[in-house]
Amino acid sequence: MTQQVRYGIIGCGMMGQEHLRNIALLPGASVTAIYEPDAEMARIALALAPDAWLAPSIEELLDFEPIDALVIVSPNHCHVEQLEMIAARRPLPILVEKPLFTDPGDAARLEALEASYPAPIWVAMEYRYMPPVTTMIEALDSAGDIKMLTIREHRFPFLPKVGDWNRFNAKTGGTLVEKCCHFFDLMRLILQAEPVRITASGGQVVNHLDEVYDGVPSDIWDAAYVIVDFDSGARAMLELCMFAEGSRYQEEISAVGPVGKVEAFVPGPGRFWPAHLGEAPVPQVVVSPRDPKGPQVLDIPVDPTILAAGDHNGSTFYQHAKFNAVVRGEGEVEVTLRDGLRAVQMGQAAQEAALTGTSVTL
Repeated sequence: MTQQVRYGIIGCGMMGQEHLRNIALLPGASVTAIYEPDAEMARIALALAPDAWLAPSIEELLDFEPIDALVIVSPNHCHVEQLEMIAARRPLPILVEKPLFTDPGDAARLEALEASYPAPIWVAMEYRYMPPVTTMIEALDSAGDIKMLTIREHRFPFLPKVGDWNRFNAKTGGTLVEKCCHFFDLMRLILQAEPVRITASGGQVVNHLDEVYDGVPSDIWDAAYVIVDFDSGARAMLELCMFAEGSRYQEEISAVGPVGKVEAFVPGPGRFWPAHLGEAPVPQVVVSPRDPKGPQVLDIPVDPTILAAGDHNGSTFYQHAKFNAVVRGEGEVEVTLRDGLRAVQMGQAAQEAALTGTSVTL
């Protein structure tokens, strides 16, 4: 019989609700407590987890005995303080959403947590667990030692969030932190190397230009190019465009080595695919050897139930399955605090490079 894992959720906005839907698909998993200060988000969350207790505060949630693990899905700038509160009050296993932090000065606080926290902490990097991405990573040997890696995301603009916190660099860490730490994490994972220099160009080009909140104009970026040099000699590039939701695929990833190329093509959320176009695209992986030439195209379908539970091509479910195993003592943390820290630092370096017009050395 599968051991029951009981979850406490901190933050139940759009992404928190995706976590709730995916936990509900896991055997032996239940949400027993929720902290969500926004009344409408709390109402939706309780509809998804009707047996959960709505805690009046994080402190009271932590004091609630029937919890085995925590999921932090609060706004970005809240994560470090909440992690420290949990460490001081009740250090349970944690899945914490990306980005891990937004203020460069908080890196030392996270390093202290990494050294002292007595339970597992898993940083939520969903893009690692998209089925076409995991299939692509498994096929990398067919390309040899990867020398060039390109990640393109052409997608929809930032969606509305509670309090409009995602419209400002100060609360998100900037687009290249908030949105793109996923991709910097993928670069390190695919290349198995560390970044040494970052060059970037980006800005607010099309979206949110006329948006003003409480008298303050939105300053969040919607487009960028980033080039990263790694200590292995490999190079990687990110191309981000957040006004391209008409694309067939949202993410296109290309890894090239001396003997071939491997690509992944990932569609965006199915709920955004126009119904008049028929079925949404199926994810694909393409393996293209240099000799003998001849691309091999693999369709990577995702279980429709899992696909419908979120906007990340099923990855949130697969990530939760692995984290659940860790909580039960049957697996190892795959995305560590160190991984989350490095991904944010790459994003911060990219923001700095784009703002200053200089290369940033890490």
